[in-house]
Amino acid sequence: MKIMPPDAYLALRAGATVIEADSFGEKVLLLVDGSMLKLFRRKRLLSSAAWYPYAERFADNASALRQRGIPVPEVIDVFRIPSIGRDAVHYHPLPGRTLRQLRRDGLDPSREARLKDAFTHLLVELHEKGVYFRSLHLGNVVCTPDGRLGLIDIADARMSRRPLRRHQRIRNLQRLLKTADESEWVDEKAILERRPKT
Repeated sequence: MKIMPPDAYLALRAGATVIEADSFGEKVLLLVDGSMLKLFRRKRLLSSAAWYPYAERFADNASALRQRGIPVPEVIDVFRIPSIGRDAVHYHPLPGRTLRQLRRDGLDPSREARLKDAFTHLLVELHEKGVYFRSLHLGNVVCTPDGRLGLIDIADARMSRRPLRRHQRIRNLQRLLKTADESEWVDEKAILERRPKT
């Protein structure tokens, strides 16, 4: 992981738009060239992030998911920025709109049905390819301009060489099934039976 000096960070950040922030500060920046900078802070002194920073996990997961044929952001580089106490991943965003954005803006019934089927297919594919996507919700699934579904916010995804077991699939769906109005977007039975609807 490269160390980014304070002046280099300020130059990179100049003119950026804050996309996401919390009480601890900025989290995601849209840079003037259209690329993104995602900032990670270590939440605890004793944490796995001490030896495997989230920025590196994001980059490694992007590579592993791309090898599995899943569209993801294209990582440019990862950095440690001591002047702000953050690690960062610099990347080109995955083009398209999230399913949450599309749903919020309104979909005709036929397109919504197609996207729901595609979403169920995506989850079956992820589970069969050994991907446990902990941040599973419609805001982290992008419909690309060519109609494929891809993933963003991938730092906490976990990869296995084998398909997920049934209890892992159930656990992976729990957050989504508890999210208001998003549980209807997935065919739970098809996912647990490993049979996407045709």
